[in-house]
Amino acid sequence: MSTGTIIALVVLVVLIALLVALYFFGKKAQKKQEEQQSQLEATAQTVSMLIIDKKRMRLTDAGLPQVVIDQTPKLLRRSKLPIVKAKVGPKIMSLICDEKIFDSIPVKKEVKAVVSGIYITSVKGLRGPLEQPKKKKGFRAKMQDKAAEMQGKLKEEEAKENKKSKKKK
Repeated sequence: MSTGTIIALVVLVVLIALLVALYFFGKKAQKKQEEQQSQLEATAQTVSMLIIDKKRMRLTDAGLPQVVIDQTPKLLRRSKLPIVKAKVGPKIMSLICDEKIFDSIPVKKEVKAVVSGIYITSVKGLRGPLEQPKKKKGFRAKMQDKAAEMQGKLKEEEAKENKKSKKKK
């Protein structure tokens, strides 16, 4: 065998081993996530709260209890999390919010939230449905809209010129 085929076989074996390892790690992580999700659902409570403020901020700057900061892995302490300051009863608390519902939480409004410990998993409007915020358009989408608008104007001008030329004939 030539050296090229040997190298190709070695690379192929390494890639297959890597894929098998990723498969088993993924299965293990999925089981962990399902277990954590069931624990969150078991301890969930529905609470009425007034949302004071919401921000994405670092865990150390969020004003969460020291026990929470100590329990988080060191790499996650520097990452930004969706934090909600809310008045729950007479207390003002800092809560961590689920990333999926963070944008739909209204500021300075009263809501019913499903809370598991210090983690908000879902939110419903206390007085009527929540307003869904409009997503901002990206740069590319804005440019495409402008281009379509310009093409529409050009077609209108061409149509007007064609009508004028037909009337002259």
